[in-house]
Amino acid sequence: MRLIYEQSIPGRRGVKLPASDVPASAPLPENLLRKEPAALAEVSELDLVRHFTNLSRRNFSVDTNFYPLGSCTMKYNAKVLENAASLFAPFHPMTALLPDGEGFCQGTLGMLYDLGQMLADITGMDEVTTQPLAGAHGEMTGILLISAYHRAKGNKKKYVVVPDSSHGTNPASAAIAGYEIITVPSAPYGDMDLELFKKAMTDEVAAVMMTCPNTVGLFNPHIKEIADIAHSHDALMYYDGANLNAIMGKVKPGDVGFDVIHVNLHKTFGTPHGGGGPGSGPVGVKKALIPFLPQPRIVMDDGGQFRLETANPGSIGRTAGFFGNFGVMVKAYAYIIMLGREGLIQASEQAVLNANYIKERLKPYYELPYDTTCMHECVFSASRQLAHGVHAIDIAKYLIDRGYHPPTVYFPLIVKEAIMIEPTETESKATLDAFVEVMIEAAKAAESDPQALHDAPLTMPIGRLDETKAAREQNVCCLG
Repeated sequence: MRLIYEQSIPGRRGVKLPASDVPASAPLPENLLRKEPAALAEVSELDLVRHFTNLSRRNFSVDTNFYPLGSCTMKYNAKVLENAASLFAPFHPMTALLPDGEGFCQGTLGMLYDLGQMLADITGMDEVTTQPLAGAHGEMTGILLISAYHRAKGNKKKYVVVPDSSHGTNPASAAIAGYEIITVPSAPYGDMDLELFKKAMTDEVAAVMMTCPNTVGLFNPHIKEIADIAHSHDALMYYDGANLNAIMGKVKPGDVGFDVIHVNLHKTFGTPHGGGGPGSGPVGVKKALIPFLPQPRIVMDDGGQFRLETANPGSIGRTAGFFGNFGVMVKAYAYIIMLGREGLIQASEQAVLNANYIKERLKPYYELPYDTTCMHECVFSASRQLAHGVHAIDIAKYLIDRGYHPPTVYFPLIVKEAIMIEPTETESKATLDAFVEVMIEAAKAAESDPQALHDAPLTMPIGRLDETKAAREQNVCCLG
């Protein structure tokens, strides 16, 4: 497919505007004027429409194909959620910051307030801020809240503890906030080693950051004991909410000892986050951390009216423009209302069932490092295939040719040649069976014809790249 610039013909136009009958305004300052025309492609309207329509057909999305991307919950986004978000399009929440704007935005503020209340109930927290724009941004906000808590108490804290299976953003967020990282290895059963954790804990630890279930898809049976140990050192428990889709309605993180949580609305409550966004990472906290929440906060007065509160000297300040990615929050709100409590429970149950079904079907063909009941995702290893010179990345590329988005590969780092599969609750057994057959096909091809996997993909506009060279010699000047 030719680039739009390769289709350009000098003088060709998509539209011709009539001469303006409006008097020209004062010219812009010379330093703001272009020295030469913008380098836009010169094509007809029809050529332009065809070009971008054909480009859109090459997009890989949940709407077109199975997308079992592990640890990311790429579930189907019901179109009714998009319709719900569009209803709020005329009511930008920033309007509430204008003089008398709160009265105009009561519906918008009320929706955000109710969403915070529902998320607090689902997670077992006391209050939620919707400002953070994504999961990692939520993590950063959570760590800043933890830091503010310790400063207010006069605590001398230096470290943050993370498991070696944690998402990389956990130690990164803690390090940005000024903490040193203590990494605790995993035990043979797949969770953070409890005895090593006990040795790592001191009064200098500010927080323990955990994903539960973790990145190998297992729920830590010692989580309450871990929380009690952390609290005995006045350390706070941080919950990475990336995998909340596995336990909605079953377990409230706040009930098992977590003090702070970020929730990935764009994973857990309907909106896939393909293409890098948009995301939303609300943060929930226990009562002790409410004084430090970002401002402004939405509060409801005795008359049932919603207003913005800014008179909180302990606040960590604003972390995002107003209340984050508003459209994503509307979709999450509609998703929760549409499913209700029982529906959220059923979604988690189905996600766990689907993951365990795939685990059992593929267990004879791929190494299973932790052969036990998993939660919403299962993690295999391509170590058997490696004996034939086939890596996890080869299997991923082969799946592309067969019409499936590859699962996550090479994460978590504690599993050699990792293949992490998360089917979500939105996929049918028929879809899972078809995917499993292709995975079995790939495993057999690794033994009989490994070159076929090395050559894949063969059906895409671009074949196998030298990924190391592509990373080192990026060419992003012609994106069209």
